[in-house]
Amino acid sequence: AYEIRPRDWSSDVCSSDLKAFEAKYGIKVSYTRNTATQLVLKVINEAKANRREVDVIDGTFSVSALKKEGVTLKWTPDTAKDFPKDVIDPEGYWTATNVYVATPAINTDLIKPADEPKTLADLANPKWKGRIVWSVVPGIATGAGFVAAVIKQEGEAKARAFFAELAKQNVVGVGFPARTVLDQIVTGEYSIMLQNFNSQAVVVAAKGAPVKWLPISPATLALTAASVVKDAPHPNAARLLVDFLVSPEGQTIFRDLDYVPASPAVPPKDPGVRPDGRTLRAQAFTPEEIDAEMPKWTEIFNEYFR
Repeated sequence: AYEIRPRDWSSDVCSSDLKAFEAKYGIKVSYTRNTATQLVLKVINEAKANRREVDVIDGTFSVSALKKEGVTLKWTPDTAKDFPKDVIDPEGYWTATNVYVATPAINTDLIKPADEPKTLADLANPKWKGRIVWSVVPGIATGAGFVAAVIKQEGEAKARAFFAELAKQNVVGVGFPARTVLDQIVTGEYSIMLQNFNSQAVVVAAKGAPVKWLPISPATLALTAASVVKDAPHPNAARLLVDFLVSPEGQTIFRDLDYVPASPAVPPKDPGVRPDGRTLRAQAFTPEEIDAEMPKWTEIFNEYFR
């Protein structure tokens, strides 16, 4: 039997990395968690008041908004100089610490191997009508993120034709994060989830849950990025922290906590969760691209699925 035990993934990795950093350098670090909107407002207001309290910011959406406001430092850590171009800001204002790969997941008690969907077209098979679910919370691991990846891979015309077919499935939209939606797959409330982080499906499956992620392309690849605040109160310690997060040592901590490291030199626990361009192809989205295009993706999503 599998017992659902909620896990605060962000706190796990943040706490572990910071403890390791403190042990190595003797620098005490305090951190707080906010939504992207709350974080952006806090840092911008502090900058306008010339009363900066934050040294480092980390997130999927926040770095783009703060970069536009001119409150992040143009700096790339030495430990990330050889990272792939899609996980480093070409302008030098942020560096990814880890990536998320969103794919479909299924309940293996409800769907046997011979019936598993293998392509986008398979998801539109009428037998799945009413049995598919996704999150509608704003973000890349949601229905809007799925729309984004399919458009980027197929082009808008072909993507819209597919969306029209998928809409006939009456895909269920729920108002909570993707990790919580995965628990509904575990309990058999739905058979298929779209936009599940595949590394999380691996974790719960290893604990006995009847869950499996599917390598249906395109996967949606997004990232968590870290930036140093411009004129930070502790600029040298801030740089040292980000440098540590993306170093082999810091990236190994991400790996050991079941994340997909941004560094190509540190493989995830299950190497298969990282897109290889063959078995699993992914469409990658930078924070700037998400910030700029999310309104359009959401509009198209609402047109077909709301």
